[in-house]
This record gives sequence, C-alpha cells and structure tokens, in this order.
Amino acid sequence: TVMIHCGSRGLGHQVCTDYLITMQKAVSRYGIQLPDRQLACAPLSSPEGKNYYAAMACAANYAWANRQCIMHWTREVFAKVFRSTPEELGLKLIYDVAHNIAKMEEHSLEGKRVKLCVHRKGATRAFPPFHPDVPEKYKKIGQPVLIPGDMGRCSYCLVGTEKAMEETFGSTCHGAGRVMSRMKAKKLARGRDIQQELREKGIIVKAESRGTLVEEMSDAYKDVSEVVEVMHQTGISRKVVRMRPLGVIKG
Repeated sequence: TVMIHCGSRGLGHQVCTDYLITMQKAVSRYGIQLPDRQLACAPLSSPEGKNYYAAMACAANYAWANRQCIMHWTREVFAKVFRSTPEELGLKLIYDVAHNIAKMEEHSLEGKRVKLCVHRKGATRAFPPFHPDVPEKYKKIGQPVLIPGDMGRCSYCLVGTEKAMEETFGSTCHGAGRVMSRMKAKKLARGRDIQQELREKGIIVKAESRGTLVEEMSDAYKDVSEVVEVMHQTGISRKVVRMRPLGVIKG
C-alpha cells in the first residue's frame, strides 16, 4: 500500500491570508460580536461567505489534483522498477479523502434532516454503510477512512459507522496529532541520526533536508495506535487494517 498526503500548500495559505482580512471587515459590517478577534467570520450566505467557500473549494481541488499527479507518477515508477503494469501490480486507488475542510452535508439535528456546513479541522469524514455519498463498491462496509501515522510507526485504514453520524456528524480522527512543536522536535533531535534510527527499524527514508526529517520524527507525535483504539472502542469508526512503514518520502 502506498499512502499519499498532500495539501493545497501556498494556494491554501494565500486563500486563508486574503480572507482573514475580508472576514475582519465583515465582522463590523454585520455587527458580529467576537470573544477573540482571531475568530473573524461572516455568514455563509453572505457574499463574503460564498466567495470564501468557493476559494476554499478551489484550494481543495488543487490539493486533490496534486495527489492524483503523485499517484500517477508512483504507478509509473512501480511499473518501471518491477517491469510490469500498474494494473498487474494492483496499483489502483482505494480512496481519496480530505481533512481540514468544510463541506455542505445533510445531517439529523434535533430530530430533523437539515443541510449543514460541516467544518472538519484535525478530523476526517467517516460515513457509514449505505450512506448515499459512499461509493457503490464500499456501500456494504462504509467509507474507507485513511489514518496516517508517523514515519516510524504504523498507519491504519478504518471504515465509517452509523454512530459517527449520530455523535460526530460523520467524522473521526485524521491522524495522531503532535505532542510537541517543530521547534521543540529539532531541539530534542540534536546529536541524533533520525535516518539511521529508522533504518535500524527496517524503514528507508528520504527527506528534502535533515530539518524536515527531525520535525516529523516519531517522538513529535502521539501513538496513532492509541488514538485509533479510542475511535474503535467508542464506535466512531471501525478498524480494518494496520499497515507498517517500509519506506517514507518527506517533501
């Protein structure tokens, strides 16, 4: 299994930067009272809200296109190395899912079906079996949920559940989350050879720089297995398969 993670990068950052300014102006225009000025916002139905949602969707599509390109090149490399075809090697897309995104969805709220804008930050969608937005091939088991771990430990594939629809608007975790900042990770890694430590675990890693590598070392993250176990035990999503890393590329 090859897991690919790529966001909207500079485009997404620029959308955020531009619309923070727009939203700060909108707060005064619509008479919105904020407990913190960093919570600047505008009604979703307003011109500012509609324009932001469209810009965010563009950034999400850009990220999706990035992942499609990377997947295509990955298939080409595997075909070249193994002198076969991607089809013969079984290299087909299982699922592509976003996190840190807002989506318009229909949910039950206080006994009624309503259309909501669900903002998942540090979370990902986890729809149950037979949900209309789940592809036909996964209808009977639920939406695949990809949970990447850190580069020294495992990753998981889960499936969505009905309980997630009832309790979390069809959402679950999207990973383990950091336990320290990138700066603290760099300090902790002083004098250590992270690449060699991973090699001793049977994991080959390539990184753009040592700085990139130490920022993402295992010590900087929670244990994804513990996080996934909580999701499984609470019934928000269900474990299907655990994957152990063999090779990691950090851009």
